[in-house]
Amino acid sequence: MFEVDLNKFKKYDKPGPRYTSYPTAPQFNEKFTHEDYLDEIIKTNYGNNLPDLSLYFHLPYCDTLCYFCGCNMLITRNRDRIKDYIKYLKKEIDLIRTYILPDRKVIQHHWGGGTPTHLSPDEINDLAAYIASSFNFNHHAEVSCEIDPRELTRTHLEALRNNGFNRISMGVQDFNEKVQKTVNRIQPEEITRQTVQWVRELRFQSINLDLIYGLPFQTVESFADTVEKIINISPDRIAVFNYAHVPWLKKHMALIHQEDIPETEIKLEILKMTIEKLTGAGYEFIGMDHFAKPDDELAIAYREKKLYRNFQGYSTNAGTDLYAMGITSISQLKNIYAQNFKNEKEYYQSLDNEFIPTSKGYKLTDDDHLRREVIMKLMCDFELNYKSIEEKFNIDFKKYFAAGLNNLKEMEADELIEISESGIVVNDMGRLLIRNIAISFDGYIERKEDTAKYSRTV
Repeated sequence: MFEVDLNKFKKYDKPGPRYTSYPTAPQFNEKFTHEDYLDEIIKTNYGNNLPDLSLYFHLPYCDTLCYFCGCNMLITRNRDRIKDYIKYLKKEIDLIRTYILPDRKVIQHHWGGGTPTHLSPDEINDLAAYIASSFNFNHHAEVSCEIDPRELTRTHLEALRNNGFNRISMGVQDFNEKVQKTVNRIQPEEITRQTVQWVRELRFQSINLDLIYGLPFQTVESFADTVEKIINISPDRIAVFNYAHVPWLKKHMALIHQEDIPETEIKLEILKMTIEKLTGAGYEFIGMDHFAKPDDELAIAYREKKLYRNFQGYSTNAGTDLYAMGITSISQLKNIYAQNFKNEKEYYQSLDNEFIPTSKGYKLTDDDHLRREVIMKLMCDFELNYKSIEEKFNIDFKKYFAAGLNNLKEMEADELIEISESGIVVNDMGRLLIRNIAISFDGYIERKEDTAKYSRTV
């Protein structure tokens, strides 16, 4: 069982990126245009042994507003608005697929939101069939969808399963009624259990449940009750996220009162309890916030050091070209990140003009590639071998990262990491502060970039 010692934690509580990319999204700029993205698409569809594809579709609409939500979402019950959006998604698919070599295989396909199941079953069938006819899917592709059980029917799940979806992810957050009312997400335990039962009856390969700690009025005791119920439900994967209260970025979060949010000490006690209960129940601690049963592909990838991290979090499919479609979505090819427009009007106008709807992005430098490799190795493997980095990038690691290694001395003294002549090993407790460790190798934060734009690490 993973045991947590909280005595050294509080001093490391500061803002920092979650590193679903490097450089992180605040570095994206509007000098990067749809022409830059198109140029990279063409370059990365030329030659032999091209990487497989990952597809992401952003379906932003929700029925109701969850006050804790940090996603890019839109609240609507206007079915015509949703139909228009699907029409334009198809336009983007048509535009992108013309540049992708037809023999390239899709090995990962994900729908996120918002709430993808705010689409009707017929709309799910329509969009999924269009995607399947537009791209070349590997028979063993991982095809996943985020769902909301509150407005879900079994027919929604049947539509997903009949269209090749094999993984489901669902938010639970907390079963406590007071917490649910305060964050405006009323989701009784019975609804969650019914949905999980349907998922299993329809023989999806895997189900993931999301929890959030740090929400208003949570206590160690109340959240322990939720964790025990989750263990009883027995999903294949569990994600446990730290609530990031950033009302300056997400205005609706101001509906959550700061004084109702647990103090840092309570949050850490909740985290400690959660980790110990889940690992005690046989789940393996994967990454910084995921848990999986030992036979799950995520756990296997972690043990085999094949874990990867992207905009959807931890993944088993490294090295793909990620094409993301829909408003706000972020694509990742070899040398670039490209983000779509954030509102429907600009997104639609761009597609009407047959332009890829890119609003901003980023071209990676050689230094970015190097630092991304270091940060992702630490975030996924929790160890780093200097020699492998030196051979790949032709550098002297200790000289190149002298400042970063010096910044880690306090963590080494606190026994969160071990630094040797050959590399870095992150200890169990250090994994909970892996974002802080990664910051030491972030070239932008090293240059004193403002960190206030990020959520806190503890």
